[in-house]
Amino acid sequence: MKTGISTACFHLKQETEKAVKTIKDMGAKCAEVFLQTFYEYRPEFAKAVAPDICGLEVNSVHVQTNFEPQLFSASRRIRGDGFYWLDQIMRSAQILGAKNYTFHGFFRRQDYVEDFDALAGHIRGAIEFCARYGVNLCLENVFWSLYNRPNVFAELKSRCGGLYGVFDIKQARKSGYPYQMYLKDMAGAISYVHLSDVNSEGEMCLPCEGITDFEEVFKRLADTGFDGAVIIEAEQFDGVGRLANSLNGVNEILYKLNIK
Repeated sequence: MKTGISTACFHLKQETEKAVKTIKDMGAKCAEVFLQTFYEYRPEFAKAVAPDICGLEVNSVHVQTNFEPQLFSASRRIRGDGFYWLDQIMRSAQILGAKNYTFHGFFRRQDYVEDFDALAGHIRGAIEFCARYGVNLCLENVFWSLYNRPNVFAELKSRCGGLYGVFDIKQARKSGYPYQMYLKDMAGAISYVHLSDVNSEGEMCLPCEGITDFEEVFKRLADTGFDGAVIIEAEQFDGVGRLANSLNGVNEILYKLNIK
């Protein structure tokens, strides 16, 4: 496993172009670039940022969920708008060297009931679109979105062979389901992982600052066959030094477990 940091950690602290420099200077092995605005989705922005990233592997791009629901619309024109922005993001991913796209889908209504066959039709279209750019579509477990509970991924994966997963331990906690259920659901198809921690008061914090048993988490990930990137994604910290300490802590655990 390789360790990295998401620029999402610096939301409202540093702009994306500054955040990638900070992550690179910290010596992270890889990064996820979180594109925060329609302005940042554009390839022109990626071209401006690319020189600052040179030498740092970009594992994935991650965006706001503002356009993704359009990909599921019954309206051809609305879907067209969604694919316009997906095209912009895929072009940006190519420029940044990212092979993965973190996908949420849409916000769930309380009365929403899945039609997995219909959902899979839309998702296959998005998977095939991303594949044209050499990018994997990776569905993240998010408690308020499409993949809000265990077994959703397995249902979609059985219908969408090219689908990959992103395991987010924070979102697993918020969903109320044990994180182990998500690992079982995505086993064999986990592309990368988002890491955060939680303290004794239930507040999110940086990995290795809370009560999560990360030795157990990494062992269980390895048991699924996972050997990808584990990326810190947590905003609750003051000072880059704390983030660097968290990254070092994760590296030390992986070294202790002899997971490389």
